[in-house]
Amino acid sequence: MASVHDYTYIETPDRVRFFADRGWIVPIKAGRNHSLHAVSFPYARPEVQVFIERLSRQYRNACDEQLVVTSLTRPQNRQPRNASDRTVHPTGMALDLRSSWDRNCRDWLEGVLLSLERGGILEATLERNPRHYHVALFPQPYASYVASLEARGLSAPENTEYLVRSGDSLWKIARQHGVSVDEIRDVNGFRNDRIFPGQLIEVPPEN
Repeated sequence: MASVHDYTYIETPDRVRFFADRGWIVPIKAGRNHSLHAVSFPYARPEVQVFIERLSRQYRNACDEQLVVTSLTRPQNRQPRNASDRTVHPTGMALDLRSSWDRNCRDWLEGVLLSLERGGILEATLERNPRHYHVALFPQPYASYVASLEARGLSAPENTEYLVRSGDSLWKIARQHGVSVDEIRDVNGFRNDRIFPGQLIEVPPEN
């Protein structure tokens, strides 16, 4: 995919700055919904920036915690010893995400990543030591995916946020809002019906 996009593999920190000065990669800054931890070179392709902003907003709504980014663009001469020789971190199209201690948050994130992977939008790998998700984002397919979502959203009502209370179930919430359990699962990226009090979920509009 890096070859399809005709991306250069950045060799040194100086070249990272060279690419950033020309806007080929953009600065990634911490925000309300995501933080950066030990990221040496906080730059990435513009599509990765959009991906982080969209995913972290949804993750915060689902889990009430920040999404933690632990790596972005990494020049070839700064790769760790255990890095794959096929890594695309030097191209700016990859990022690493910390795995949460909360099982529900892990389930949510893995569900979303697997769904996007099935759609040919990214490739995600669970790695250990330390435990994290390595994500190679495919910029052109992702940009088309986001454009499609935004086009559909122009005339569609927005989802509403719902704070899960003790005794709630997806079935109960779905019945209250006139939607199906499957619809709630889809908009939140759930792989099962497990929810917990205090969790903020999205509920689609009634058909």
